[in-house]
Order: sequence, then C-alpha cells, then structure tokens
Amino acid sequence: MTVTQPDVSVIIGAYEAMPYLVECLASVEAQTLDHARIEVIAVDDGSTDGTGEYLEEFAARTSLTVTVIRQDNSGGPSGPRNVGLGKAAGRYVFFLDADDRLGPEALERMVAMADRNNTDVVVGKVEGVNRKPPQSMWGSTLERTDVFSSNIKFTLSAQKLFRRALLERHSMRFDESLWTGEDALFTMEAYLRADGVSLIADHVCYYLVGREDGKHVTKSGSWTLRFDSARALMTLIADMVPEGPRRDALMVRPFVVTLLPQFGPKFLKNSEKVRQQKLDLAKPLIEAYWTDEVAHRLRVHERLRAYLLAAQRPDLLLDVLEFIKSNETPEAVVEKKGRRLYLAYPHFRDPEAGIPDSVFLAEPREARDFPGYRAGSVDVLLRRAVRKARRMLPVRGASAAA
Repeated sequence: MTVTQPDVSVIIGAYEAMPYLVECLASVEAQTLDHARIEVIAVDDGSTDGTGEYLEEFAARTSLTVTVIRQDNSGGPSGPRNVGLGKAAGRYVFFLDADDRLGPEALERMVAMADRNNTDVVVGKVEGVNRKPPQSMWGSTLERTDVFSSNIKFTLSAQKLFRRALLERHSMRFDESLWTGEDALFTMEAYLRADGVSLIADHVCYYLVGREDGKHVTKSGSWTLRFDSARALMTLIADMVPEGPRRDALMVRPFVVTLLPQFGPKFLKNSEKVRQQKLDLAKPLIEAYWTDEVAHRLRVHERLRAYLLAAQRPDLLLDVLEFIKSNETPEAVVEKKGRRLYLAYPHFRDPEAGIPDSVFLAEPREARDFPGYRAGSVDVLLRRAVRKARRMLPVRGASAAA
C-alpha cells in the first residue's frame, strides 16, 4: 500500500535548542507509528548554536520524511509554527517544542484515538521533567468530551494533536502579535471549534522539559505582556461564547492563570507607578468579564483579590497579599451547623472595609478541606446560600457599595 498522505505532520519550531534537540528528535524517530505515516517539518528560527546544522544532519540520515526550513529569527514561537503549518500535509498536526520530547507510542495512540472517535483535537497526558505541568485534567481518559464538560481549559499549550482540516477550514494560525499566551489563544479556539476533543490520561504522551539554563520555561519580557495575553484570551472567549454560565466557566482560566497572578505577593514589590499601571490595565477586563458566576468558581483568596480589584480597593488588597505571602492558613469560621464555612482572610467582617461575607464563603470543593464542614447533602443548601449571597458581589465595574 502506498501512503499518499501522512497521518501526522510533526511541526518543530527550534531556536537555540541544543543539546535538548537531540532527545527531541530521537523521541520522534522512536515512535511506533509507521515512519511512512509521519512527516517532520522543522523550522530553525535563526539559531546560532548548531540547531540548524543538527536538523539537517538528522534529515539526511533518518528514515522519516523531514523538511528543514532555516529562517531569520522571528522573536517567538508563533512564526515558526505558522511556517510549519503552511507546509504541513498530514491529516493531523502536532506541535512539538524542540526542548521537549514525545512519549513512547504517543503519535500512534493519539491518531488512533482521533480516528476511533472522529474528534478534532487529542490532548495527551503531559509529564514534567524539571517542570510542573497542569495536573487537574488527568483524572481519567475521555474518548469524547469538550471544553465545557472537562478541565481541558487549564491545558492550553500547543502540544496537542489537531485535525488539520479543522485548522484550515477556519484559517487558524498563531497570533504573531502576542509575545506570550499565543498558544492559549490558538488552543482555546480549536477547543471551541472542534467537533469533539479526546483526552488520554492513562499514558504519557509528552514530556515537558525544564532547561537547566532556565530558557524557554516561561516567555520572558515585560509584565505588560501578561495583560495582552489575558485580554486576547478573554476577548476570544467573549466573541465565540454567548454571555452566560458557559462563557463564565471559561473565563475562570484567564482570571486564575493570567490576570490574578499579576496581583499576587509579587505585587508588593512593585513600585507605586507599576502598581497603578497594573490596576489601570486590569480595570477594563474586570469591568467587562467579572461576574458573580466567575466569582463563585474561584477559591476564596482568588475571589477576594478579584473583588478588591473590582471595588478599586488596592489598599485592602495589599493587606490580603501580605497575609498570603506569610503562608498562613486563614481561620475557618463554621456556621449554620457546619453548612457554611468562611475563610477569615484580612478584613473579614471588618465594618470599615465593608466586604460582604459572601466574598469569604468557601465553595464545597474548598470547604471540604477544613474540619467542621458538613459535606454531602448539605452542599445543596450551601450552594443555594452562595447563589443568594453572590448577588451582593460587585460585577461589571460596580462599586464596592453596590
């Protein structure tokens, strides 16, 4: 049988990737999927450490079909990925970072999963090597799911198997104007457009490698880039998902992963000028996307920080951040015979602060970790109380008094 179209185009954007590139390419060569069904498109993004030369040596000796493209440095991963995607011929594409490596049988298992379920995206289990990858989505393998019915919104890196027809149908490419978070934007759009997503949780498909030199672990650059990333992802979600609980469920991701970290303990070290700039950048995002449904999905310390941003009370925020920095555990205040549990972070029931109790009210998933809370059927009563209390939270730029 003559294979006229590869099953997978493995796209590798490489910049200053030696010596990690050696194991990366070895992991592709070791795949159990027939080499005739794999093509590799490697883009050397202006490396000076021998990355391009090694790619060409590999292409000359391997049984895999390898295309090497060498170009001037583009400044980020989006350009090389887009170049590779433009050359891809496979039914599926997989974006492999040159620092990382594939798990054994990864491509064979992911292609089989996609073909068996006719899904457009396959999320393979990720294991970290000197890095900690997202953990919350690996509970069980899901043959067919979506971004609303699972926790995959918390894994938005580009290292997934994507059906190329989906990407071409919607002219999907990585946003080269973003210097961080470009993969989150791309992957979230793919999740939302996909006819089904599969998740492999019982086999490691990808090893996320932390480099000893610290490069490529996190996109470097100004903190303002994080706000660009949060804004882009929030805008995408708002454009693609109608207002309501489903949109709010997705908004949790940019709030928790991108926006609120800018108002963590490191905020205490910022100058007054930087603090004000951060507050100014956060204000329109909070006004547009902070809702009571988002609020109740957050842990108490996250909700409290977002509330204080919405209420424009940076003075109180600093007190909360000092407490968080101390690593102290807040006192648990249990009421209603164990049916309600409040976490007494700074300014809990402080009449001068005027923060509603509902901001400190732990949701069942968080309250269960504290003694005295009555889990089980009483959760229903707590949820009713929370829904009633959440009406007091400031939303869409409302004032603290509101």
